[in-house]
Amino acid sequence: MAAYRARLKELQDVLQAPSIDMKKLRRLCFSGCSLETGSRSICWKLLLDYLPPDRSQWKSICGKQRAVYQQFVNELIVKPGANAHNKQGPDTPADHPLNPNPDSQWAAYFKDNEMLVQIDKDCRRLCPDLSFFQTATDYPCEEMVTLGNRVETLRKRVEQGVLKAETVARNRLGITNMMSSRKRSNSEYATLPEGQEAHWEVVERILFLYAKLNPGLGYVQGMNEILGPIYYTFASDAEKEVQENAEADAFFCFTNLMSEIRDNFIKTLDDSQCGIGYMMERMLMMLKKHDCRLFQLFETQEMKPQYFAFRWITLLLSQEFQLPDVLRVWDSLFADEKRFDFLIFVCCAMLILVRDDLLGGDFPTNMKLVQNYPSTVDVQRILSKATELSAS
Repeated sequence: MAAYRARLKELQDVLQAPSIDMKKLRRLCFSGCSLETGSRSICWKLLLDYLPPDRSQWKSICGKQRAVYQQFVNELIVKPGANAHNKQGPDTPADHPLNPNPDSQWAAYFKDNEMLVQIDKDCRRLCPDLSFFQTATDYPCEEMVTLGNRVETLRKRVEQGVLKAETVARNRLGITNMMSSRKRSNSEYATLPEGQEAHWEVVERILFLYAKLNPGLGYVQGMNEILGPIYYTFASDAEKEVQENAEADAFFCFTNLMSEIRDNFIKTLDDSQCGIGYMMERMLMMLKKHDCRLFQLFETQEMKPQYFAFRWITLLLSQEFQLPDVLRVWDSLFADEKRFDFLIFVCCAMLILVRDDLLGGDFPTNMKLVQNYPSTVDVQRILSKATELSAS
């Protein structure tokens, strides 16, 4: 306990210094950010390069970045939303909704809606075991709340596009039927009262803006699982100022993080040295080095890493543990100076710590085990084993 308190004191001293010693901060965060002092938010902002080491610049940088984010919201959601809702306005798209031209503003609007439906679906089911994302934020987007019906919110765009549409379905006999999707509205599309926004809606807005600003990548399923823990950390911080600006700060931290791992989301790069295929191969080679017998089992049973490690690596293990454990793992991953090399050690450690079960199981049993990693394995034990592997 004395050592723990000493580490907390050291972390607070580092964070309160005029210039942050990043090497020392990484060392301390690698062992876990403090829950008691609420330091995780500020540590992650530093580790993800949102804030510079010089504390005197923090206020200015945060002010500018938050203003930029608000501009993104206004230009990409509020104004287009208002224009689409009020089609008689001065900024109404000049073309017709049925215009086949791919450069048509309406074509872009409909394409955005297709992407938005997927984002919406993923965000609604974010961390289903946690009520946080379904509850109302104390800091909703002012434009969405105050402008009311004059702004077509992302949620309304999805509801109008999905609930009012008739879905064409082909049954097993090949007969095409028309079925209404309205019947799903009571459960799947239940929302908070007008004037309130759930936390998942904030996450949806961030992802939509990111996709619009990064058209080369767009939105890929799984990004919601990367953004979720970051936004949760900021929005549940003890400091009101951190909560109030959680949306904008999470957007930039997520953007910075994605700039480092985005290659994992690009299918054409899977087999390149910067892609997910190379990362999975590294994990197997590390397993071979540290546990040759377990590696041979994977070879014999053809336990391809694509079946389980693809998700582990791409989503930074966010689906393998409960959220509090994910946050703890990410403390170490973000603190990794080599940027996520430690992730490979963690994945390898996870396999080694269940080696006895794996060596005694057949292919179906083992595949079920690695695809649903046992919650009985303590995450701190995994991190300790990963640290041991990294040092050998």
